[in-house]
Amino acid sequence: MNRVKRVVHATAAEVNGLSGKGVTAAVLDTGIALHPDLSGKIAGFADFVGGQKQPYDDSGHGTHVAGCLCGNGKCSNGLYAGIAPGCRLVVCKVLDERGDGNVAAMIEGIRYVLDTRRIYHTRILNISVGIGSIREAALEQELLSWIAKAWNAGLFVAVAAGNNGPAPDSVSAMGLQAHVVSVGCHDGRQTPGHKNACAAYSGRGPANGRVKKPDLVAPGSGIISCNAWYRKNHFCSVNHPYTAKNGTSMAVPAVSAAAALLWEKEPHLTNEQVRERLLYHAQDLGENWGMQGWGMLHVGRALKG
Repeated sequence: MNRVKRVVHATAAEVNGLSGKGVTAAVLDTGIALHPDLSGKIAGFADFVGGQKQPYDDSGHGTHVAGCLCGNGKCSNGLYAGIAPGCRLVVCKVLDERGDGNVAAMIEGIRYVLDTRRIYHTRILNISVGIGSIREAALEQELLSWIAKAWNAGLFVAVAAGNNGPAPDSVSAMGLQAHVVSVGCHDGRQTPGHKNACAAYSGRGPANGRVKKPDLVAPGSGIISCNAWYRKNHFCSVNHPYTAKNGTSMAVPAVSAAAALLWEKEPHLTNEQVRERLLYHAQDLGENWGMQGWGMLHVGRALKG
């Protein structure tokens, strides 16, 4: 996450004391572990897989995403803190221990976020989930209509472009919707290539220009963030507090965190204005649109307006 903050221009100097304080982001994922870096962050939790009441994460994916968004970096003296460490979380477990899920659970998660948004002051919906083909067209349309409802209710919705690239037309169906910010993965100009580089898997937009997607890119390869399987030792410290993961899932919370910083600074903004601010101030990487969209997320410029 220290590298991510440099690439997207969200260093301490560039965010100028902003932390996302007063803003809540909902995360639909595999759940969340009670990690030291996430202490005090969980405003609400709902489990649409196992029906449990207390927060948990039997996969680790959701905890990693949450750390990217708002971990406080306690176990690393701030080195691996998220971009918006003052942001709070509403976590909906909609995926199982393998990261698999179904449309019904996703819809229930979105419904829960909408029903509770005034209680938790939720302004952001982070969906670091890609969906493949859904056999029932009506079921897919119902899911997409709920995503549209979330946007129309004023939530800023950031979704993963998916990891089925690099061929054209490989963006996840949720990421193709007009009123979401679809986030692809790009390692940045200064990052040397490696076998897990974003270019090898990030979902690309349609080749024929029907839909201009993804909207933005952010780093997603080798991202070090919170490990759900950390262990406390006898000396009251933590073993293995962090782990590295790859995917467009890791890029999405950078964009969600940027929205939280913007809303802390300018709470009067609408979700559409936040979207425009992030898109219009992105850094053009010189790639084709299907690979980069508007470009690399540039938090510093977006905050300056």
